[in-house]
Amino acid sequence: MTESADDGSGSEQERLTYADTGVDIEASEDATAALLAAFGSDLTTEYAGLVDIGDRYLALATDGVGTKLLVAEAIEDYSTIGIDCVAMNVNDLVAAGVDPVAFVDYLAIDEPDEDLTNGIGEGLAVGLEEADLTMLGGETAVMPEVVKGFDLAGTCAGLAKKDEILPGEAAVGDVLVGVPSNGIHSNGLTLAREAVTRDHDYADPFPPDENRTIGEELLRPTRIYTALLEPMRAHDASAAAHVTGGGWTNLLRMGDRKYVVDDPQPAQPIFEFVQAEGAVTDEEMHRTFNMGTGFVVAVPETQVDGFVAETDGQAIGRVEEGNSVEIRGLSLS
Repeated sequence: MTESADDGSGSEQERLTYADTGVDIEASEDATAALLAAFGSDLTTEYAGLVDIGDRYLALATDGVGTKLLVAEAIEDYSTIGIDCVAMNVNDLVAAGVDPVAFVDYLAIDEPDEDLTNGIGEGLAVGLEEADLTMLGGETAVMPEVVKGFDLAGTCAGLAKKDEILPGEAAVGDVLVGVPSNGIHSNGLTLAREAVTRDHDYADPFPPDENRTIGEELLRPTRIYTALLEPMRAHDASAAAHVTGGGWTNLLRMGDRKYVVDDPQPAQPIFEFVQAEGAVTDEEMHRTFNMGTGFVVAVPETQVDGFVAETDGQAIGRVEEGNSVEIRGLSLS
């Protein structure tokens, strides 16, 4: 059943959900579970697979850029999506307490395009430098019968001493520190694209900042959070969450606890714009997007001031007994 909302003009506007636009998170999780059920796994965290290599762990994470690629293709600006590709992999390793060390990319295209590959290469180079990563190689596959347009993904390897891996379970009494995002990052773009193109083109000025276009605002690259590794270790972080697909429900990956967020980082204007254009509910926004906070770290109360002093994070809430995320009047589980 499709919901509608009054857009203020007296007419009814269809409410968009992520599932309506073709991305059903629950169905996706079920499909992933079915894949994993086909084989056993050894040591893993919520964000990376770990291999015991003696005195340390080798970690691997793999991810892509998603339908943000379609925005880049629409405005023919490929210069930032390589940063997203690096960031989406690196940040998962950071959430496990792992130092990223090496990266490989995979680019699938329907036909060779030097402007596209050069732009992607520029973004990859920027992301690799920011994350202090080495590019070991990659693959560019031309597959016109399989791919329409192009797809970009990567794999990142990392290393961590055994005492550097985060425990992964937030403790009751921990304080939640939220670190700002750059904006929409690289998830939820299927919903965002559908919302903003109802009445606009990507080339239109972005209403909150008419010096930028809507397309440019959607393409702000994902922030890379490697600078958080040392503060997390120095201040006894128990767990961390990279706020990506699934939005604020990612906090539940820090363990079965109640995460009370009563002072979140402010959401950037892009989120209000997407919500208004798509008549998206508050709950759907928080289940889909980072809403201004790209990374959350759980630290003991005695370590909060030190951690905040070394980062641009702020205390946003606390960990209690339970199994939900409480934020902005919503209860997510």
